[in-house]
Amino acid sequence: MSGLARIAAALRIPIYVSRLTAPAIAWGEDPPELRQFEAGRTLCIGDIEVSSFTVPHDASDPVGFTLTACGVKLGILTDLGYIPESVRFHLRGTHFLILESNHDLEMLKVGPYPWSVKQRVMGRRGHLSNDLAAEFIRDGLDPTTETLVLGHLSEHNNHPEIARMTAMQALAERALRLRLVVAAPGRQSELFEL
Repeated sequence: MSGLARIAAALRIPIYVSRLTAPAIAWGEDPPELRQFEAGRTLCIGDIEVSSFTVPHDASDPVGFTLTACGVKLGILTDLGYIPESVRFHLRGTHFLILESNHDLEMLKVGPYPWSVKQRVMGRRGHLSNDLAAEFIRDGLDPTTETLVLGHLSEHNNHPEIARMTAMQALAERALRLRLVVAAPGRQSELFEL
């Protein structure tokens, strides 16, 4: 069981998990309270409307999320190999988006991972490269987005400034003005007020 699951179990805080992901996790002998949901469904947690949607990744029932409260929509989009139209649909009207910008393709190719892992990361069920994140910024980022956070950067196969420059170029090509933040690996990001 992960550290987060142990904390949730000790504090009796429920963990929300998709129905097909739940059995794929070794919860241990004292599992936390699980609240399972069907991928693609919307549920309410307090005043927050949480919508889940399927993403292409090599995991058991991977999902992305949007959270809406008080007229603000936040999107979380990590762990996916590409961004299909169905995902773009769910991100419409997003004000704050956390977008995977996992790796620089050249750094990955010469990086320390075995070739099989490199192929997995680069695959359509792997992770978004800086270039694929930039392609989405150019072609699919909703103009309502006010803050874009680049996240899930690889410690070995990316650098925050490479991710930032690639995204900045895409924003400039679209003449989009928004706040761009890079969440560097191993460091806590700033706090965001929405």
